[in-house]
Order: sequence, then structure tokens, then C-alpha cells
Amino acid sequence: MDILDHDRIPLHHETDVLVLGGGSAGCSAALAARMSGAASVTLVERAGFPGGISTQALDTFYGFFTPGDEPRKVAGGIGDRVVDALDAVGAIFLRPNTYGAGTGVNYNPERLKLVWDELLNEAGVRTLLHTHLVDVEGSADSPEAVVVWSKAGFSRIRARVFIDATGDADFCHRSGIACETAGEKEPAQTMTTTFRMANVDLEAYRQAGGKQMLMKEMARAVDEGVHPLPRKEGSVHRMNVPGCISTVAVRVAGFCATDPEDLTAAEQEGRRQAFIYEAFLRDRVVGFAESRIIGLSSSIGVRESRRLEGRYRLTRGDCLGRATFDDKVLVCGAPIEDHRRSEGGGEETHWAYIPDNGVYEVPYRCFLPKENARTLVAGRCFSATHDAHASCRSMAQTMAMGHACGAAAALSLEDDVALPDLSMPRLQDLLRRQGAVLEMPESVADIRPDGWAGNQSTPTIP
Repeated sequence: MDILDHDRIPLHHETDVLVLGGGSAGCSAALAARMSGAASVTLVERAGFPGGISTQALDTFYGFFTPGDEPRKVAGGIGDRVVDALDAVGAIFLRPNTYGAGTGVNYNPERLKLVWDELLNEAGVRTLLHTHLVDVEGSADSPEAVVVWSKAGFSRIRARVFIDATGDADFCHRSGIACETAGEKEPAQTMTTTFRMANVDLEAYRQAGGKQMLMKEMARAVDEGVHPLPRKEGSVHRMNVPGCISTVAVRVAGFCATDPEDLTAAEQEGRRQAFIYEAFLRDRVVGFAESRIIGLSSSIGVRESRRLEGRYRLTRGDCLGRATFDDKVLVCGAPIEDHRRSEGGGEETHWAYIPDNGVYEVPYRCFLPKENARTLVAGRCFSATHDAHASCRSMAQTMAMGHACGAAAALSLEDDVALPDLSMPRLQDLLRRQGAVLEMPESVADIRPDGWAGNQSTPTIP
């Protein structure tokens, strides 16, 4: 979809694999492509640091473990490399399954920025920060290059394989590749501005009842009209830094994440709600009287926007039916966690768990556009229904998606085959050798708050 005179825009460079979007999926894709033999890999990211939502808004990885009484560790590979690096500097702990999604890997998001930097640099990935995707050169079925903008102006990057990890499917949208927009068929999930507070007396909070006390006070505040909270539930949890907490409490509904005016209004509403919560916590919750907000997410957390219409569309039935696929490239045990506006105008979280503490498999076709042999799509813009997306968007799974797509990109170049024609046994064998999890583990995970059962056997970068 050429909207610029590309002939007048200089070529910046050529690369084997071009990854658009440096979130957890994009960084993992770039690392996996290099690890799997791609000679040159470029990562384009619009922010000044890699990580996307993992460093912009959140501090916990979910999806590594199933949430039942006998949790299994169901994600590894590149994800393990990331958590191993954080663990090596004491920047993680394991959060218990207190809010329903299973054990979470809590991390220091500022340290994670450096970890992503170091992993990408060590791998030899060419990273361009502060660089925005503007246009795509070529056609929907055969893209040739992208136009990007940075402080140096417009330039072009030509690639042999493209990976859209933008979260909003921006590359696909600009290419003319078919996408579904959240909200068209089912209500879109709400957005969240996270915030962090310092000088919290966590021991007093714990002794006063912790989560149970918090939920009771939130409900009272809403019912009494004392504090205009958007809902009666929310997550408050301790961080790696002593005396600090992080939240997933703000709920912003009714805005489109791909419309600039809507997104501006959502950002402003998220900040407004954050300080309503600060006033509530200081006033009504034990341990928070002397606390203050010390940071807001650098951008609002968007759960869903555009999604690829791929060669396969993962469904709710696949998730709850523990589906299996011949072209599986990862597994997921996370429940469907749907944050949405209720009929009464409030906010609710709807949960649906995979039966018997199980997992479902995710097929490679979810990352393949229908009529394009040079593009893969990884992260929350992969091909899925609203419900399936609400399960498989956990960051352990988006890292696994990036891992699979990066490895597939490198193999397609090595074997000189189109992405849809790649040998699945060959890709699956490579992923397993790189530590990825493609089957339900037989043994229960050894979960300890101060421990991490990572995988140190990942091959070195060539």
C-alpha cells in the first residue's frame, strides 16, 4: 500500500529478517532468527527501549505455568533465556496464584530493558529504536520493503522475510493483509494504565488481610460512592523493590486503540483513574496511608486491537477442548481472562479454565497470512477469536510465538522454501532443541518463591 514516493526515499539497508515491533514477541523473534542461523536480522521499535508492554506497563510474566493445583511449566526457550538473565541478577521472584491466572514471574521492568538490550546485542541483532513504521512497499501477497521514519527522516529497509510483531498488526494493515479489528464481532477488552506506589507498609497490609481486605474496601468504596472507582476488583502486588507495589486496577473501556483521538482520550482517562485509586488506597487500605504514586505505565496497556485473519483462527473451543494440531509450535495453559464492560456499565473479568489443568496446542498456521508467503505475525495480533486471544495473549506465550516465528523465518531462508511450505517436523525439532515446550510436561513444576526452574541449555548464537 504505497502512500509515499518510494523512489525518492533512500535505502537504509537490506536484511534477511525484518521484525517490526520490539515487544516480548518481536524481541524473541529477532533472537530466535539469529539463534537459528539467519545471517542478518533487524528489529524496528518505536520506543526508546525494547520490551513493549513487558517494560512499558507490566512487571509480571504469566503463562509459564498452568494455574491448577499441580502446575506444569509449559513455556521455555527464549522465554527461559530472558528469565534466566533476570534471575542471575536477583531481579525476579515467583508470585503465587492469588488472582487466578497461575503463578507469575515477577520481574524488575527497568532491569528487563537492559536484559533485552544485552540479549539483542549479544545475538548480533541490528536494533533501531525511536523508529516508526510508516509504509510498506510492494503488495499484500509480496511485500518488498518498509518505509520507516526516525529523527534522520524517511528511509527504506528491504527484507527477505517480514515478521509483524507490532501488537496492532500495523505491518499487515499497511500491506493490505486481511485483519479483524477488535470490537467488530465481540466487545473489545478494556485497556489499563498501570501504576506503581512507593512507601507501602506491606507487612501491615498483609496482617490486615491483604487481597481480601482490599476487595472488601473497594466494594465498599463503590457502594458508598466515596471514591469513584471504575470497578470493585483489582490487583495490587508487591514488586522487586522493597516497599513498592504495582497494580492492574484501572479499566478504560469504549475506545479504539488504533484511532489516535480515541487513544489520546484513553491515555488521559487512564491517568485520571490512577490518581483516583491513589486517593482510595491512601484513605481506605491499611499500609497505604503514607504511600504515593511514583510511576505510571509509559503507555496505556492495550489488550487487543487488530488481529490477523490467518490460515487458521484459534477458537474458544480449541482452548477449552484441549485441541491438538500437527503443526503445533507452542502450548498454552492460561485460562480465558476476558476484561470487559458489564451490561450494567461496570467492569468485570470473565474467566474460563482449561479442563483438568490441561493445555492446548497452538498451530503454526495462526501466524501465517492467507495469501502471503514472506510474512509471519507474532504476538497479540496473531490469528484468533476474541475468547481464544484472551487466553493466549500471556507474555510467556507471546515470547513462544516470537521464538517459533523467528526460527521459522531462519529455516525458510536456509531451506529456500516459502514460509507456508516449511517442514513442520524440522521446525518442531529445532524448537525442542532450543528449549521450547511443545507438549504437556509429565512432572509437576517445582515452584518456590525464591527459585526459578529455567533452561540453561539454549544453543549459542552463531
